[in-house]
Amino acid sequence: MPRCVFQLLWERIKRGHEVFAYVINRCKNGDHYWVLAHVTPTYAPGGGITSYHSNRRVPSREAIDAIVPLYRDLCRIESRYRTPREQWQASYPVLLETLKSTGMEYDEFVFSLTPISV
Repeated sequence: MPRCVFQLLWERIKRGHEVFAYVINRCKNGDHYWVLAHVTPTYAPGGGITSYHSNRRVPSREAIDAIVPLYRDLCRIESRYRTPREQWQASYPVLLETLKSTGMEYDEFVFSLTPISV
């Protein structure tokens, strides 16, 4: 899972925006599984963010097949650096440039990979 995707996710929800992201979760036994996470901030009556809420859906195989090459490229960049901070700082501009080339925000990009059935 590219660190820069988590960086983007946290930046957006800390500013009060929801975000949709494909996330690889790891099991205790080392296996992994994909989810499409919808993360939203929770607000206090006074308006400040008090916590975050995430709903997860099972993504389509087509969506996973489409996101894996991007995540692989980002992880390859991150693997050249030692610290988590250096890793996301190196890959983040590539993620932003990829999004810019599509003309979409990250969650729009996520939805463009495959329609979500409700």
